[in-house]
Amino acid sequence: MGVGLVARVGLGCTGVRRERQRHPGARRGWRARATGMGGAGEEVEERWVTLAHALADVAAPVVQRYFRQRTLAVDAKGDASPVTVADRECERAMRELIRKEAPEHGVYGEEAGLELPSSSGVEYVWVLDPIDGTRSFITGRPVFGTLIALVEARSGEPVVGVISQPILGERWVGVKGRGTTFNGAPCAVRPCGDIGDAYVFATTPHMFEGDAEARWGRVRDAARTPLYGCDCYAYGLLASGHVDVVCEADLKPYDYLAHVPIIEGAGGVVTGWRGEPLRWTPPGDGDVAASLLGTTDRVIASGDAGVHRRALELLA
Repeated sequence: MGVGLVARVGLGCTGVRRERQRHPGARRGWRARATGMGGAGEEVEERWVTLAHALADVAAPVVQRYFRQRTLAVDAKGDASPVTVADRECERAMRELIRKEAPEHGVYGEEAGLELPSSSGVEYVWVLDPIDGTRSFITGRPVFGTLIALVEARSGEPVVGVISQPILGERWVGVKGRGTTFNGAPCAVRPCGDIGDAYVFATTPHMFEGDAEARWGRVRDAARTPLYGCDCYAYGLLASGHVDVVCEADLKPYDYLAHVPIIEGAGGVVTGWRGEPLRWTPPGDGDVAASLLGTTDRVIASGDAGVHRRALELLA
């Protein structure tokens, strides 16, 4: 799998410049320990990690083909958010691959909703956001990404996560129980002694309304520098040790589930604003469709656990 090109990896968290195959993780024969996934001691199977890479690979050329095309038509969805043919084609390509390689799995995507296999007792659901940051995409800024999460349906826990930025050729991959990789190399968050030293990202200040605006304001004012406009890319920067906090509101499960194994595998913390774990609401009667709402729409991720605790105090 992977695009088979050589990518230059910068200094990042290791301080060593090196060249690697762009996405070698798709070709390594490894299995990842995943405690709590369908029972203690079970593993994320290699084929599902490989499939996650393959999904990012089939999505990438669609995004690349439409990026910075000035004739690209933009439609408005029911919630007034923008959508393009690139969003729809990208999700369609990923769904087709899942039907081929894992027809027993469910799929939940931002553009086409929920699709479940005819058999009962679905074990996994793929949660897809074909272009997270469509506004960045249509304005030519390469800080959007394709988000892919594999969720254990019974617990609602995301066990595999991918952030793919196909224009820059960058990919973060997290698997529960293993260290996160950036373009195949290990990456890690950085320590931050105090929230007053933190660089804090949010996609836009307009995502905070009502009580969320005041709560975000306390975090923003306590931080060293608030920054805006990176969409999912900010979470990748956090996992690689360049950003200290990402704080957002008004999100859907496909906006954040992929980030959970990525941030945690890089040594960081990601929760809701009350400190709760980020999950799908587990279906009480086995009805996956009833679990589409996440546990929250307010998310905060931090590289440093102490800074995360302080941020939660400010959000309370």
